[in-house]
Amino acid sequence: MQFNNPQYSAVSSRESVLSANQVLRKTYFLLSLTLLFSAFVSFVTMAGFLPIMVNPLLTIVGMFGLLFLTQSLRNSKWGLTAIFAFTGFMGYILAPLIITYLHAYQNGAVLVTTALGGTGAIFLSLSAYVLVSRKDFSYMGGFLFAAITAAFLASVASLFLNIPLLPVLISGAFVLISSGLILFQTSQIINGGERNHIMATITLYVALFNLFISLLNILSFFAGRRS
Repeated sequence: MQFNNPQYSAVSSRESVLSANQVLRKTYFLLSLTLLFSAFVSFVTMAGFLPIMVNPLLTIVGMFGLLFLTQSLRNSKWGLTAIFAFTGFMGYILAPLIITYLHAYQNGAVLVTTALGGTGAIFLSLSAYVLVSRKDFSYMGGFLFAAITAAFLASVASLFLNIPLLPVLISGAFVLISSGLILFQTSQIINGGERNHIMATITLYVALFNLFISLLNILSFFAGRRS
């Protein structure tokens, strides 16, 4: 028969909390660096120092290829190089989208700034909620996977269906999905479900990227003034 040792349980619990805090600090630090790097690459591209990506096939291959590369190298010394390559590429392909909004709408700069501020506000508020409440949102994993699949298929369908409101509805769905991913991933970190800060950073980065684009689409539909 095995008895629980209160002293051992306390030490084990303390070590678990310290480990979670360490992963959380590393994740937030790496996330900050990757966001800054993406912003830098976007700025350099918008300034004309890098050619604009015009081939959608190359965009998709580059995005998913670098994402899978980062996942495969998450436990190696090349993991950091891979994640900066991925986030840099994401900043690169974001530049032409921002340029489009800036030129297509009279208030394009306001739309971009508002979407950026909204993205930051949502991330900070949801992260703070999980960190303070320490709730376990691991039950959302299966639902989020199904929702992402459905939203992706709907996005493909919208390319062939001439329904004006469909892109807005899809963007709204991605706002909810991205918010759910932030809750889920932050919960995974503090509750011991995720111990790899590179994977945690990737998940949060993708959530923020999709959240920004989705908010930008919604704002432009309802408040955009065409040039």
